[in-house]
Amino acid sequence: MLKIILKRVLQIIPILFIVVTLVFGITRVIPGDPAAVMLGPQASADEVMKLRDELGLNDSISKQYGTYMKGLLKGDLGKSYSYSESVGKLIKETFPNTLILASCSIVLALFIGIPLGIISATKQYSIFDYISMIAALIGVSMPIFWLGLMLVLVFSVNLGWLPSMGMGSMDNGIGDVISHLVLPTIALSTIPSATFARITRSSMLESVKQDYVKALRAKGLSERVVIWKHVLKNALPPIITVLGLQISSALSGAILTETIFNWPGMGKLIVDAIGNRDYALVQGAVLFIAVIYVAINLLVDIVYMYINPKVSYDSVKGGS
Repeated sequence: MLKIILKRVLQIIPILFIVVTLVFGITRVIPGDPAAVMLGPQASADEVMKLRDELGLNDSISKQYGTYMKGLLKGDLGKSYSYSESVGKLIKETFPNTLILASCSIVLALFIGIPLGIISATKQYSIFDYISMIAALIGVSMPIFWLGLMLVLVFSVNLGWLPSMGMGSMDNGIGDVISHLVLPTIALSTIPSATFARITRSSMLESVKQDYVKALRAKGLSERVVIWKHVLKNALPPIITVLGLQISSALSGAILTETIFNWPGMGKLIVDAIGNRDYALVQGAVLFIAVIYVAINLLVDIVYMYINPKVSYDSVKGGS
């Protein structure tokens, strides 16, 4: 197992190198001049050119890339053009907010999706099964940006029950923070909830058909013990794999949610950086998310191998 883990860790290096190179190239073809954006429309051509020299934007692309890679090797993500602060500091300030939102959405999705999938599997072809799976299909297909806007329209604008913008403040009490968290959490948890419901139902149906389940029932164990203690345990590997993917997707998918609800996290930071043509901040933030993404997938692979030692390296690779 240690050899497989080491091999997986080594595979991360070229993946991150490709991500860095692609993001660097993409930022350079985004229309707009960072210097012109920073100085505003009233700036003269000489002022723009001077700022470009200071930022190193007049250097050749190869030289800019080389300078950026040297900084990365030293652990320096660069300095933000628009905030005049290090990219690492900005990520450190905003990532906890994204982590809070993503964690709450995943926890909510687990509490909704897994029980829903289990009940649907135990009541296969029932009215509940049909309704829950149709709801799951709608949930998977529903765009986050549309759902977010509808939540704001209904619960904030029309009913006035919940705030729609910002994160709230602990100075106003924990209730203020929770009320600001409700709508973005619901929006971000919809797709994971539907995904967990569908994969749990599928995995449970596959496990419940095994011979050991018939043997457990023949021993006189209650259906509740058979389902929740034995069948669910054997149905966990696919669910854990999907859990890792959904955590990664929640962190990256928070970009739209944070933008809609003005949540001060990394997603909004990236959107603002793109608008400001802040190359360094976009590159650093995307690279950080990529590192989190591959780290979570690696952790899922390790957990998968632990709970299912018979799994082959090929299947682990395919699950990532």
